[in-house]
Amino acid sequence: MVQAKKPRASYADLASAPADKIAEIIDGDLTLMPRPAGPAVGTGSDLGILLGNPFRFGRGGPGGWLIYDEPELRLGEDVVVPDLAGWRRERLGDAPGESYRTVSPDWVCEVLSPSTQRHDRVRKMPLYARERVAHVWLVEPVVRTVEAFRLDGDRWVLLGTWGDDDVASIPPFEAVPLELALLWTASPPKAT
Repeated sequence: MVQAKKPRASYADLASAPADKIAEIIDGDLTLMPRPAGPAVGTGSDLGILLGNPFRFGRGGPGGWLIYDEPELRLGEDVVVPDLAGWRRERLGDAPGESYRTVSPDWVCEVLSPSTQRHDRVRKMPLYARERVAHVWLVEPVVRTVEAFRLDGDRWVLLGTWGDDDVASIPPFEAVPLELALLWTASPPKAT
């Protein structure tokens, strides 16, 4: 018996998703993920704050970046919503007027949770490589780690893993060391 080919998800499918979900389309498949909650919300917000002053506004750092929380990225037929994304200002210019971006970011950060980490690693990392995103950070608030990857050709190279109270200079934001302990203030204490 021949199975009927599943129709590709459309933007209309994405737009009709429940408000309490983040909807994405990857390879024609609609995926609904829970909105960030618990430690992921605080960690993602805090990371945006830490990067904002030196890299977006140039206060205590080089500036030159546009960094957004949960931007909608329309990358070809795929639509994804990373927790944070950043563009070098010279690539994106001023903030576009649309509610979405079609230019792939220079950096993406996914804040992992038990319900999203497989999707972020298995589905989204290859898409980011295809779209030539130069750097990806995977932040795990419960175990208090930041993994940083750099795109080398068509594969990801792990640059390092930092955690707990490390003060880390992590590409592409190595110009200003980040106090990672500030990211875990919304996270429960790490189990020993």
